[in-house]
This record gives sequence, structure tokens and C-alpha cells, in this order.
Amino acid sequence: MNQFRFHYPIPVRYGDLDPQWHVNNTRFLTFAEQARFAFLMELGLFDGKSFWDLPLIVGDIHCRYLVPINPGVTVTVSMGVTKIGNKSLVMESHITGETGAPLHAVIETTMVAYDYHTKSAVPVSDELRAKFEAFEGKSFPKG
Repeated sequence: MNQFRFHYPIPVRYGDLDPQWHVNNTRFLTFAEQARFAFLMELGLFDGKSFWDLPLIVGDIHCRYLVPINPGVTVTVSMGVTKIGNKSLVMESHITGETGAPLHAVIETTMVAYDYHTKSAVPVSDELRAKFEAFEGKSFPKG
């Protein structure tokens, strides 16, 4: 399909469309968010309920729109961690058709390691780094 190991299908709903009869640009970020939470759940980093225990918060996000998404299809959000720094990491997401084509959008999200109780950024823990490395099948050097 592509270079990512995580793939999350999302059916396009009528409410995702705009007056031009294609998926509204804001829904691309919603699709990426929905897949991101499923990704964190698959890795055991989020139980789907306790938002106070999430280890990450969005610090920055960029979306490159390539091909409009039409109604009546299912898209796939494929994603993975591409870089880990001291207090943040980068997740890249591709939104494609079910078969991997066309490529509708590329989204780069910087996630900051975060403690919701103290409302502060924290270093990326060794445990978090290890979970991403195990899932991605590669190591991310510190620093």
C-alpha cells in the first residue's frame, strides 16, 4: 500500500461534503485526527477514554491537499512516526483511496510530549520512544 504500517479506513459521509460536492478541507484534519487516536490506541498509548493520560498534544500541523475526495467512497489514512526529538515527534499521514490511490493529501503533525495534569511539555519518555520504535521497526536516535 505505502511506507506506513498503520492503515485506517474512513467512509466519507454526506456531512463531510461542502457545497462544491467534495470533502470539505477541514474534514481532512478530522480524518487524520480520527486515525491518530486509533493509532495511539493500537499501540496501547491511549485507552480511548482517559484524555488526561494522553502522552501527546498537537503542536503543529500542515496539510498538503492534492486531489479532492468525492462522495460515496472510503478513504484510508495511513500513518506513522517519522522522527522523534527530545520533546516532540513527527507523525506523517497519507489520505488515499482504499487501494492506496489516489493520494488525496499528505499531513505532517508535530506532536509534543505533554503532561495534561501539569499543562506542560515533557521529554519524550523512553517507554514512548520504545513503543514507536517497536511498531515502526526502526530506531529513532535521541537528540
